Amino acid sequence: MKIRPHRSTGIAISSTLLTAATLLMLPALALSGQTIVAEKVDRPADSKLQPDSERPQIRVAKRTPAYWRVTFDNPPFNIFGPETIPQMEKVVAEIETDPNLKVVVFDSAVPGFFLTHYNFTPPLAESTSLSPGRTGLHPLPDMLVRISKAPVVSIALIRGRATGVGSELALASDMRFASREKAILSQWEVGAGFVPGGGPMARLPLLMGRGRALEVLLGSDDVNGDLAEEYGYVNRSFDDDKLDPFVDALATRISGFDRQAIADTKRLVDFASLPTDPEIGAGWDAFISSVQRPVAQKNIGRLMEMGLQTNPDIEARLGHYTGTLAEK
Repeated sequence: MKIRPHRSTGIAISSTLLTAATLLMLPALALSGQTIVAEKVDRPADSKLQPDSERPQIRVAKRTPAYWRVTFDNPPFNIFGPETIPQMEKVVAEIETDPNLKVVVFDSAVPGFFLTHYNFTPPLAESTSLSPGRTGLHPLPDMLVRISKAPVVSIALIRGRATGVGSELALASDMRFASREKAILSQWEVGAGFVPGGGPMARLPLLMGRGRALEVLLGSDDVNGDLAEEYGYVNRSFDDDKLDPFVDALATRISGFDRQAIADTKRLVDFASLPTDPEIGAGWDAFISSVQRPVAQKNIGRLMEMGLQTNPDIEARLGHYTGTLAEK
């Protein structure tokens, strides 16, 4: 009997090879001054004694055995990089395997930032040394896929900017609730000349329809809490002072229900609503290919020179500054 290779296996292998090849190109993104600029980022005093790979960026508070808070705490901007991935992998693995957990809420301890884009400054080895995840995809899309399919309810509590990886984590979560005044969501990548890599092309059309998904992805602009609710980017937006009480009450309520009933119901909804692993893998492959192009390398370099990852105004108004890259 001949065994036909599964399509997702081919995509996973392709993702792995493309990742290794493309990461060799990433030093080209580090245009003049980038390494020096990276050293100027302010960090808490005690963090200077620890390498980035060892400095905790994620905190888990087990409010009850059934209800956890996973809090991103990587000031000043909650940037997500290869140094974050091993820490996030441990959290995701524990979410998948804890027999008592029913609900996890993702939130942030950094004012103004839920979770932002990928870190462009670490040494090459910190990315090339990462092995594929359990799905065969690169560890970042792998973890997002696993969060979506875990037998646990995941909720993103968005206060501040959810850009790139932050938006993709929110989309991978089962529910998203946003601060009306303080939440900003965006997929900024096309504006800088490359393709988003964490699956928004596969997820956004299922949430908001093709036209609105293309508006968000190709417009590469900031989306506030109210518009995010109108478009279906988030479940609901709330006045900022009402966001935490609502999410906490919902998470607490769900955590009191039968775990098996929750898991079975979520699994059946997944059949009707989740993109396939190959769709997510194809998006990652497109990202890997696109960041090799000279235009992407040039644009990231320009943003770094403006102050990406160091200047609070650049990070807080990334939609505006990405727009300055457009050809006139």
